[in-house]
Amino acid sequence: MELETLRGKRILILGFGKEGRDTLSFLRKRFPGQGIGIADQKSSLDMNVKGVTLHLGKSYLRSIKKYEIIIKSPGIPPRTIAPYIGKKQNVTSQTAIFFANCKGTIIGVTGTKGKSTTSSLIHHVLKKGGVRAHLIGNIGKPALQFLSKGKNKDVFVYELSSFQLGEVQQSPHIAILLNIYPEHLDYYKTFQEYAGQKAKITQYQGKDDILIFNRKDPVVSAIASKSKAKKMPFVLEKGKGLWIASKEPALFIGKLYKIPKSTIEHAINTFKPLPYRLEKVGEWKGVSFVNDSLATIPEATISALDVLEPKVATLIAGGLDRNISFQKLSKRIAESKIRTLILFPQTGKKILQGLRRPPQTFFAQDMKEAVRIAYKYTPQGTICLLSPAAPSFNLFRDYKDRGDQFVKWASYYGKKNS
Repeated sequence: MELETLRGKRILILGFGKEGRDTLSFLRKRFPGQGIGIADQKSSLDMNVKGVTLHLGKSYLRSIKKYEIIIKSPGIPPRTIAPYIGKKQNVTSQTAIFFANCKGTIIGVTGTKGKSTTSSLIHHVLKKGGVRAHLIGNIGKPALQFLSKGKNKDVFVYELSSFQLGEVQQSPHIAILLNIYPEHLDYYKTFQEYAGQKAKITQYQGKDDILIFNRKDPVVSAIASKSKAKKMPFVLEKGKGLWIASKEPALFIGKLYKIPKSTIEHAINTFKPLPYRLEKVGEWKGVSFVNDSLATIPEATISALDVLEPKVATLIAGGLDRNISFQKLSKRIAESKIRTLILFPQTGKKILQGLRRPPQTFFAQDMKEAVRIAYKYTPQGTICLLSPAAPSFNLFRDYKDRGDQFVKWASYYGKKNS
């Protein structure tokens, strides 16, 4: 959506999280004095918002009808607001506005897993190569703050969730598509709908654009076959897990920007892995503890085992049930050297059901109990891996809370009586 189409319109910011606040700040500077509304299901906001109309609480969606343009938060499903949208109203998003008005080059990165690491590594390589690069989106800063100060030579590495791609009608100049597995099926009606949103990263590309994609992923390859962009396929190296999905696109980008090979390699070798992603958090009583709390789908846990095997003796897994299959993970566990399996509700039972001859198995109701069991049964010289293969929200605030509790109790029991 072109910026000038917003001028003089009644605008509603629907959802007032990190993106919503950035959107408000941008609109106030760009269109001072223009009427703006904020609608959010929270009954109050933890900041003083002046000069706007607030619509808070359970009935916040009813305010939609009063506005011409709705700038929707990524986390609000389209079907939730559909009953309130009229024919003359326009629903857009921060991402769609940024795509339509960005002066620089956009490198968009998406995939079910690995997109944060990939985006961060690409940004790291570009910065080391002297490129004026900015990390924005899920892993970085909200996008709209860069529209006013962005220049033609700027490069924006934009980590894109399926939610952020929902309202776009343009694609990035360079698109990176890593993998697509079943996820967010509580948000989307079908896996096909989810994959269709991911496909928007290349759907609107032309012959002068570039698509970097994982050709071994069948869903990704099917999407790539319909793209009009110049294609640059890569292959995941067997047994290296999601890390290779991060490294290969970064190599491509470095070459595209004519960064010396030695600089690219140095940047990759000095890159620090992100927290909650195969993060070794400590070694206590001879046991290494690895925090992979961001592994919220079975494929991510399988990848973690591919990277760390055969040293994983204890696996802590399980979490919120989003109606996806755990058969592949159960098979991978059966093929592994795992001696102890510690499972959380709700998906823990599904993982166990797929195992004909399971290792010794325990069910835990919280992280303290899980780590206590891990210390009792994990041999010295091996790894205790937290890689849940499921979201965290049934027992924890989010994946960060889950990972932080893992570190807390691993440290607590590791230092106790020592």
